[in-house]
Amino acid sequence: MTLEAIKYDKGKLEILDQTLLPSITRYVTVSGVKDGWKVINQMQVRGAPAIAMVGCLSLAVELENETYSDKGIIRQEVEGKMNYLISARPTAVNIKKAAEKLIKHAYRLYEDDSVSISEMIEDLLKLIHGMFKKDIDDNKKIGDFGAAEILKYIPENNSVRILTHCNTGSLATTGYGTALGVIRSLHNKNRLGMAYCTETRPYNQGARLTAYELVYENIPGTLICDDMVAALMKSREITAVVVGADRVAANGDTANKIGTYQIAIIAKYHQVPFYVAAPRTSIDFDIISGDFIPIEERPEREMTHLNDQRIVATGIQCWNPAFDVTPANLITGIITELGVIEPGALHLVHAN
Repeated sequence: MTLEAIKYDKGKLEILDQTLLPSITRYVTVSGVKDGWKVINQMQVRGAPAIAMVGCLSLAVELENETYSDKGIIRQEVEGKMNYLISARPTAVNIKKAAEKLIKHAYRLYEDDSVSISEMIEDLLKLIHGMFKKDIDDNKKIGDFGAAEILKYIPENNSVRILTHCNTGSLATTGYGTALGVIRSLHNKNRLGMAYCTETRPYNQGARLTAYELVYENIPGTLICDDMVAALMKSREITAVVVGADRVAANGDTANKIGTYQIAIIAKYHQVPFYVAAPRTSIDFDIISGDFIPIEERPEREMTHLNDQRIVATGIQCWNPAFDVTPANLITGIITELGVIEPGALHLVHAN
């Protein structure tokens, strides 16, 4: 059974506090949009698909539990609060797209005089609930397409060794996962020999979260430090690298957790295929290249402290970008719910 990072039922939302994992498993109640912004900004929930879903569900909590006397107020609330939620983590594009979809739908319902207040709320909730289900379905498709792509040229009885970075599993999505979903699908086919995960400094999402998921689901896994990737590829015959994405530009350049870019360079040198696994909502066709993707910078404390203990010299300056951009020419393919697409052919996804 996969981990349940997001619990939602009839206007009640709880998220698994990922800042406490793996030592403590505790769910936090999200009572509305302010709570949603807080848990996203403080990385109690993280991963582009999960950020989008928790943002939308935090609005759903308010729509289900508050009383509205005017459709105009509902429209204003949807627009204002979704735009507010986008500011919590600006690099991930999924929540921006979800916000645009909800705002557009709210305007449509507001302008339709035949739609009552209760019907407007019900329709908005139906849209959000549909997003929740679609994320899980899309992740499973990503997993199956990715597994099929990786196994395409592998002899039938051979197992594969996959390297991943950061966390892209059930904890980063509504369920199942993107890059970790590919690993999960390979494991379900009995073709996974080993999944290697990086620790992912400075926030340690790989060591704290991906390793936790692999152990939880009895998937064969090995943790490595971030500076071991080159040695791993030289000595362990890695079949492929599969990572997630927070935003993919129209030309295929991909923003993902800091450290992804250098893994892609090392993979290219060792002739190891490098795949990005992400839903279509992670592709931002309004941004022509990775040069224009906004990169969030995190507090220096994430680098200077470990469990509230300072581990670096006082007075040193710190630079802590949360993401880097991998150029499209280092990416073998982008695995979406529609299939595996070469970075230069993303216009085909846009057409669909």
